[in-house]
Amino acid sequence: MTTPLFNAVRRYTNAHADDSGLAQTPIPGLTTIRSSIPSGLVHGIPNPLICLVLQGSKQVTMGAQTFHFHAGDSLLITADVPTVSQITQASVAAPYISLVLDLDPAIIADLNRQMRDVSGGPGVTGVADVATTPLHFEATEAEVADAALRLMNLLERPAALPVLHAQLVRELHYWLLAGKHGEAIRRLGWLEGHSHRIARAVALLRTEFAQPLPVERLAATAGMSPSSFHHHFRNITSLSPLQFQKQLRLIEARRMLMAEGMSASSAAFAVGYESVSQFTREYGRMFGLPPARDMDAARQYRDIA
Repeated sequence: MTTPLFNAVRRYTNAHADDSGLAQTPIPGLTTIRSSIPSGLVHGIPNPLICLVLQGSKQVTMGAQTFHFHAGDSLLITADVPTVSQITQASVAAPYISLVLDLDPAIIADLNRQMRDVSGGPGVTGVADVATTPLHFEATEAEVADAALRLMNLLERPAALPVLHAQLVRELHYWLLAGKHGEAIRRLGWLEGHSHRIARAVALLRTEFAQPLPVERLAATAGMSPSSFHHHFRNITSLSPLQFQKQLRLIEARRMLMAEGMSASSAAFAVGYESVSQFTREYGRMFGLPPARDMDAARQYRDIA
């Protein structure tokens, strides 16, 4: 059964998707995705986000946990954690379709203050800033779907887009906070909490992952001592800072190999490796195959599909 939101996302994605099925929109952080075939395993460290699945199915593995979600579900990721995802149900007749929005901690913080002041409802304090499961899913609520639909329809009104998109993005955050995902999302809005401090270091890692980044610099960015930073970084992301940087490097290198046809040695040096043999070993450990065989397997998969 199709919905107005599904039709709007399908229409936009059909018109704007690249070869991989991704369609970036003019609204920062808003992306639509389409796939006509089940995918291979995709490794990533996504930003905190909400994903509305509109058709097809997908599974996401985080550590030892695997979550399966389907059309009508919303997947929420509230921390920069490594995931392995796979589209499991998709076809030419019924492609996988989803809408993804990066969550904005500043919007969440402002809304959380307003909502607490107006209703006396819950807010986030330092005492409450403890680790929680960073991956959740629920059935998409009607208010969330309605706000997302109006955001998608706005993409077809170029003159109105720069004037109205910010308030619609804010409204979508509001309905997420007011709904089933609210408790999990609120923590992102505590701007002096450990999660937000670690997020500042993560932003630096994402920008400069190819460069040497001493833990002292990362800790200073987070406003923590090195020992406290290391503890909270692992607690929130499940990785040490060095492991996090290594995964960012390998994920980007794989993108370069698959999307740009770059050689393994060129990709290794581009992401900061000094040794191609070390890059090849670590690539194989993360993705299951060394670079050349991984590229061959990807080509065979595309040919079959």
